Amino acid sequence: MNLLYETQITNVDVSLRKILKHMTRQPHILWADDEIDMLKPHIIFLEGKGYSVTPVNSGIEALDMVGEALFDLVFLDENMPGINGIETLQRIKKMRPHLPVIMITKSEEEHIMEEAIGSKISDYLIKPVNPNQILLAVKKCLDGKRLLSEKVMTDYQREFRELGMKMTGRMEADDWYEVYGRLTHWTLELEKSDDDSMQEVLSMQFEDANRQFGKFIESHYESWVQQGDGSGQGDVPLLSHRVLPHYLPEAIETAGGRQVFLVVIDNLRLDQWRAIEPMLKNIFSIVRDDKYMSILPTATQYARNALFAGMMPADIKRLHPDYWITEEDEGSKNKYEAELLKSLLNRLGIEGKTSYHKVTNLAAGRKLADQFHETKGETLTTLVYNFVDMLSHARTDMEVIKELADDEAAYRSLTLTWFEHSALKELLDKMAAANGRVIITTDHGTVRVNNDIKVRGDRSTNSNLRYKVGKNLGYEKKEVFAAVDPEKFGLPKNHVSTGYVFARERDFFVYPNNYHQFVKYFKDTFQHGGVSLEEVIVPFAILDAK
Repeated sequence: MNLLYETQITNVDVSLRKILKHMTRQPHILWADDEIDMLKPHIIFLEGKGYSVTPVNSGIEALDMVGEALFDLVFLDENMPGINGIETLQRIKKMRPHLPVIMITKSEEEHIMEEAIGSKISDYLIKPVNPNQILLAVKKCLDGKRLLSEKVMTDYQREFRELGMKMTGRMEADDWYEVYGRLTHWTLELEKSDDDSMQEVLSMQFEDANRQFGKFIESHYESWVQQGDGSGQGDVPLLSHRVLPHYLPEAIETAGGRQVFLVVIDNLRLDQWRAIEPMLKNIFSIVRDDKYMSILPTATQYARNALFAGMMPADIKRLHPDYWITEEDEGSKNKYEAELLKSLLNRLGIEGKTSYHKVTNLAAGRKLADQFHETKGETLTTLVYNFVDMLSHARTDMEVIKELADDEAAYRSLTLTWFEHSALKELLDKMAAANGRVIITTDHGTVRVNNDIKVRGDRSTNSNLRYKVGKNLGYEKKEVFAAVDPEKFGLPKNHVSTGYVFARERDFFVYPNNYHQFVKYFKDTFQHGGVSLEEVIVPFAILDAK
């Protein structure tokens, strides 16, 4: 292991010790019971375990204490004279809605349990109780999140070392799939912790992974493009143009008579897919959970056209010149997706009725959901859903969206909230009800940028912030990944001097003119087109209705 990772591991150890020390504050418990003196052995037991316990004899005293001091948990006897446990519980919840309350009672009557549960108790114990029951109930209420956080952090600490060692060795495409998958897993897990120190450590490791991944892509990408039809096994990964030829015929053939739906959610990152995935597991079984690599540029015009055409952009322009729209042309760059997909299906020998649908706004999504029955009997129904891409662009252009999604976690949360109430979720529910097989994927991901790089070009140079294509581009060679000979990258070359450059990691391109204005406007926005784990490695899943 190199010196860098030795230093980083030491920092992780120090951070974890600080976090665990911070999380060991003594919890304060209020225990209300009219026979509280008889419970003194239990109280002594809890205090011996590190809990502070305040005993009171009645519901009135309990309410007074809750009004005067902050408690982490309340034990409440159900059958007390005066104000009984249920009424005390209801008053406590009005005062402190989020204060956990454990009801203790001698009664096993169902209506008492139901009333207590309806009043939002955290647990329900029946007398006589023993010390271990009490301790378990306390840990479930108070320590569950802490113990889970501690375990997540210690598990990540261990895996930090493993991932660090792995990335210093010889890495192939499958290794990068694994590393990115694990980093995404820990991103989601560490969000559950209240302490962000370990998230900072993870962010540091993510940045290092992106540096190493960028070098990996620069070393191998051109050879991958030149090696023909890769199988996705071993050294040559599946790239965008090889995905459908590799998966689609088999997916249809093995569907067992199910209707097959191909759902392409534009601009969907792996972490966003992992956030959405649990919402589908009640209605679908995951048959395949894979990843593939988007071609460069990781932008819709190139990656999604390549996905549907089953060929690289240079080949699309050569074989289907009418279907390729250049950077300099006006209008949509993906207006011929349906035609490219139809041509691919013919080449693959896929027979039967098919249809293609693109959803770019809420009204189109609702209309498709209402007309879903019209797809019945189709061999393949293809749906392109553009919301996540629109969200990414809206976040750049609209201040309110910037505030709602000011970082990756908020961006995921906003995506999840949208999905839960979207026409796409309704469509997936209908696909499941139709006993369908669903392929879910995307064309590329997106990355939050924060480091500006100057680049120069003429008026015909495209406006994308993560890649540039044009004549006689001006840039510092060490700051970009350059495709001096675009044809070796499978990219069209409109002029003799046409070249492409791609931004790495979290860089973004800015012209010298109005430099400071554009840096301020685009910094910390989500962009795509360049080389990063988040843009290049994208999800591919096959689901069968349960």
